[in-house]
Amino acid sequence: MAVNEKNILNRLYFVAGCMFIFALLVVYKLLSIQFVQGERYRGLAEKRAEKNFVIPANRGNVYSADGSLLATSVPKYDIRIDAVTPSSKNFNKHIKGLCDSLSKFHGKSSGHYQQAIRKARENKNRYFLLARNLGYSDYLRIRNFPLLRMGAFKGGLIVEQTTKREHPMGAIAQRTIGYERWDDQGNVTRPGIDGAFGEKYLRGTNGRRLKQQIGKGQWKPISDANEVEPQDGYDVYTTLDVNIQDIAHHALLEQLEKYKADHGCVVVMETKTGEIKAISNLGRNKNGHYYERLNYAVGESHEPGSTFKLMALAVALEDKVIDTSTVVDTEKGVLTFYGNKVRDSRYGGYGKISLAKAFEVSSNTGIVKAIHNSYTDNPKKFVDGLYDMNLQDTLSLPLIGEGKPVIPDPRIKDGLWSGIALEWMAYGYNVKLTPLQSLTFYNAIANNGEMVRPRFLKEVKEFGNSIESFDKEVINPRVCSKETVSKLQKLLQNVVEKKHGTGNDLYSKNFSMAGKTGTAQTEYWMDDWDENKRYISSFTGYFPAEDPKYSCIVVIHKPDISVGYYGADVSGPVFKKIAQKIYTDTPMIDAVADLEEQDETVGQNFESYYSVAQTYKTIMPNLKGVPAMDALTLLENMGMKVKLIGTGNVVKQSVVKGTKLKKNQTIILTLS
Repeated sequence: MAVNEKNILNRLYFVAGCMFIFALLVVYKLLSIQFVQGERYRGLAEKRAEKNFVIPANRGNVYSADGSLLATSVPKYDIRIDAVTPSSKNFNKHIKGLCDSLSKFHGKSSGHYQQAIRKARENKNRYFLLARNLGYSDYLRIRNFPLLRMGAFKGGLIVEQTTKREHPMGAIAQRTIGYERWDDQGNVTRPGIDGAFGEKYLRGTNGRRLKQQIGKGQWKPISDANEVEPQDGYDVYTTLDVNIQDIAHHALLEQLEKYKADHGCVVVMETKTGEIKAISNLGRNKNGHYYERLNYAVGESHEPGSTFKLMALAVALEDKVIDTSTVVDTEKGVLTFYGNKVRDSRYGGYGKISLAKAFEVSSNTGIVKAIHNSYTDNPKKFVDGLYDMNLQDTLSLPLIGEGKPVIPDPRIKDGLWSGIALEWMAYGYNVKLTPLQSLTFYNAIANNGEMVRPRFLKEVKEFGNSIESFDKEVINPRVCSKETVSKLQKLLQNVVEKKHGTGNDLYSKNFSMAGKTGTAQTEYWMDDWDENKRYISSFTGYFPAEDPKYSCIVVIHKPDISVGYYGADVSGPVFKKIAQKIYTDTPMIDAVADLEEQDETVGQNFESYYSVAQTYKTIMPNLKGVPAMDALTLLENMGMKVKLIGTGNVVKQSVVKGTKLKKNQTIILTLS
């Protein structure tokens, strides 16, 4: 073989070898990228990806029956700047003006903001935070600062909106209205109405928005033809009346503070419909302040004490084993069953008295003796009578956490029945009911025997149009006969009207009430009870006595016994104050009438309306048609906090005219 041919062949071998090695390197690199470095590159690709983010729908508003706003989703805004977008000309021209404005808004020096924003531009930061969690009026103010007012494409403005649930009426009825509560895993739950009706009505449907990652875990919204707008939730109108709610809340709070009680609740129900007009649940914190701690009215089952005597007599009267005229011997105020004593609060008892008198003076021995004599040989019949009046059933409320009734039954082997169970039940021990369950029975007596389910919801609306309305629900059309109802009504009226009735101090010659006091020992099973006695004081009834409009229960736990503990002294005055303020106080009515006379000229003559507002500093004015700044000034001078939505004149206000206001209450004004 010639030398030249050999050289050519060697060169070909060399080239082929190099190509083979190169091919191996390419294959190796591909395999390395796919299997070794694949996760890294896929991660980088994902970081540069565009993603769809959820746009949360605004939850619907919660209103009172008269249209006052109780809970709403208020928009909150974060303002950022894309420091790269503005041209050098615009940036240099407006940066000082922007920073001067930010200085006035936040309080730090203008130089501080100039340094920070210039550094952001130098570092190509396209998502620099300027302000967080702004209300609508502050948002409007900042977006009109120099440079930012040029918008997204010239000024680099970035606006991100979120929503926050707020309660314009403050903490009043907050446990019932509901609020956001976050757990350790970041999940949100909503007790109360907001939670009970959230999924079906309030939640709405979320939307979708495309965002692009711009580094360091930050995502910038970008325009997208496929963006889906959220659909806001429906508005829920409750049965609550803000004026009655305000009366009930403050009457309860005053008494809790006076008696240094642990906690308490009050509920006002419309007799014929079951609509809950007011519900307040106040517990004390370690500093002695009261707040809406737990929903005691719905969730706390406890021994009702003497208010249960009405249920016991209802069964016996219905079975016709006794009558109100039946005479019982109170036996010097002490009865003994299986070594356990039943005592009257009055030393020496009341002698021989009628059952009607025994009920009026709340004689434990008189009521217990009547039930013992009637049912000791057949206690099942007594329990069946309670069952027939639905006292063993929950109310099947939509609110989460309703307590369960406890009715001992000799046929059920659950450890609740004992030799003295019947006698204890007769005067409200060894049984448990929630305040709302007790009130539902009393309301049935006021309603001539018809038991209606307590109701918190009146209507669901969308943009003012009715979606669904809710009517009265009947649990039992007749818990007992008309004859029995009539006798029970008379007994309840006598408690207040008769000279020796336990509720006689509540009597008013100008206004009729009916009800029953209750004073029950609690935690009596604890070792320290003799040294540290604890009671539950209550009053349950309705008003007016002749044609009941409302029923009401007041329960106060563990008042300071050095101040007082009887139901007539502790809870009764709360009941009376609520009843009187609803029906007999006139200043509020007069103020509302005066305000309504001003309705025609509110938007046209601010000065005359302002004078009315000065006269009634605690009454919500009608601001429809008033310019935003005038309305803002008026309300702030009245000591209110104001949030504005929109621009122009007022078209909607979160609190209806004539409502009694609290200091520092938040009012939301929607503008045209």
